[in-house]
Amino acid sequence: MENKYFAFLWIWLSNAFSAASWLPRSIIRDGFCRVLTFRRERKMENKKNWETERENRVSLLDLPELALELVLEKLSPAELCVMACVCSELRERCMSDHLWEKHMKNKWGRLMGDAATREWRSHVAAKMSCLRRSNRSNTNWNLLSVLAKSMPFSLLSAKTELGNNGNGGAEETSSCLSVMSWYSSLENGKFSFPAQVFNRENGHVGFMMSCYDAEIRYNSKLDTFRARYSPCGRRTAEENVTWERLRSPPVDTPSRALHESDCLHELRPDDHVEIQWRRSKEFPYGWWYGIVGHLQICSGHEKNCLCESDENVVLEFRQFRPESPWRTTVIRRTDHRETGNESDGFYGGVRKLYAKEEISTWNRLWPTQVLE
Repeated sequence: MENKYFAFLWIWLSNAFSAASWLPRSIIRDGFCRVLTFRRERKMENKKNWETERENRVSLLDLPELALELVLEKLSPAELCVMACVCSELRERCMSDHLWEKHMKNKWGRLMGDAATREWRSHVAAKMSCLRRSNRSNTNWNLLSVLAKSMPFSLLSAKTELGNNGNGGAEETSSCLSVMSWYSSLENGKFSFPAQVFNRENGHVGFMMSCYDAEIRYNSKLDTFRARYSPCGRRTAEENVTWERLRSPPVDTPSRALHESDCLHELRPDDHVEIQWRRSKEFPYGWWYGIVGHLQICSGHEKNCLCESDENVVLEFRQFRPESPWRTTVIRRTDHRETGNESDGFYGGVRKLYAKEEISTWNRLWPTQVLE
């Protein structure tokens, strides 16, 4: 009897343990299937949402023409360069001259006169000749796109050199002549150009209130310029020249040529002028600021002043002391030529200052004390 009881108990316990072990396995299996099903459904739903969002998404190129132009006009030069890396169509738009002309005028317009423009064209011609000889291969566009994010202006020149898929001829020439290429060459310091520097050599006392021709190159890190002067074949360099000390040459007269004076007959006392002066005939001219004074025979009163009708014109350089040999000089209204000597220097052509901006620039540079 006991054996039958134990046999029954053993069978019952075996079935109970078998059911207990099967139950968690079935729960895990059903849960795992539900999770897979949920993930699959969620993935399909996300894919549908993404496709719907993609269909509804508006690309920058989908904007109307006028709206896209307004967006690009708001971008800075660096942002335009990065935008040009997005695709070929945006590249064409971002390299458009009318976008870069505004930036060029705002930053460089004051220094880009006729002389600088001629120098740029000469620079482009030499560059194109070098490109044709070297027969450069195309640069990887993807590499340019990546690098442009970190140093956009260093790549502007590289982009413009590529032209349209590296094709030569007129397309390369047009690309290099673009305003974008000009702007980037200035920013990168790859293009030096002629300008004039006020109070050269860091305001050396021997050059106070003067302006000399120089070849300058921009340093974007310091936002200053490096100037190179050329007297008597010996080149003199000056670092850290600020924007305020630079101007575009107001007249198209080489530094070693006598300027043709066309204002002598209209000069009268208190007029503001610039006159060419050089230490010796071996040196180039610099432009020096002066004011028309009164003759010794004149009382100085406006009613009785006859200086305007006299053949001689007195020019005063009031930055010097009255006893200084460079305080005054006298020139003739007719048949004016270079005058002077080796001890006092040589005076050349004269230009009258009409613009208040030019006069205020000289007044701003006036020395803090009278010169000897």
